[in-house]
Amino acid sequence: MQWTLVIPLKPLARAKSRLADTAADGLRPALALAFAQDTVAAALASAAVRDVAVVTDDVLAGRELAALGARIVPDEPGDGLNAAVAHGEAVVRAARPDSAVAALNADLPALRPTELTRVLDSAAQFPRAFLPDAAAIGTTLLAATPGRQLHPAFGLDSRARHRASGGMELRLTGVDSVRQDVDTGDDLRAALALGVGPRTTAAAARLLIKEQ
Repeated sequence: MQWTLVIPLKPLARAKSRLADTAADGLRPALALAFAQDTVAAALASAAVRDVAVVTDDVLAGRELAALGARIVPDEPGDGLNAAVAHGEAVVRAARPDSAVAALNADLPALRPTELTRVLDSAAQFPRAFLPDAAAIGTTLLAATPGRQLHPAFGLDSRARHRASGGMELRLTGVDSVRQDVDTGDDLRAALALGVGPRTTAAAARLLIKEQ
């Protein structure tokens, strides 16, 4: 099964505020962009991914991610993460009603195409499925097969909320790169230990940070 990924991305100036203990205000937008670039590049390299739609109103991010091959969808709702995901899903399904759609976090800088393929192939076995994040509290990927809706519930305790709403929790091993999103300095150190993409490597080199 081939998937279209919907990746929501807030304006870079407001992204990654929880990295304040690791990155100064002037560096966080560059880090957020680097995370998104490495995420999109790895996603497009997955054998299970047909295309990627990034929902964002950030001009710089839109230009850079389009250059990698992503479709840019304006964030018309402007009402947070779940609204952006639902809007991206609607745009994708308006063009291709039979699409398999998955929402993916934009902050997976260690993402490996082969691991993403494993997750998506597993998700294809269920009408609606999700992958918990490394902290086992949130969600990094939410998938819906053709004819099903995502019904995104990202945010605080999204793992519990996606499970309560009928999503199948994917219990896979060996897919750490798909689970390791980056919100905090500890998250970034964990991602660096896994091995991040080239853009995050370059951006993180400007930080005084030790790998785990």
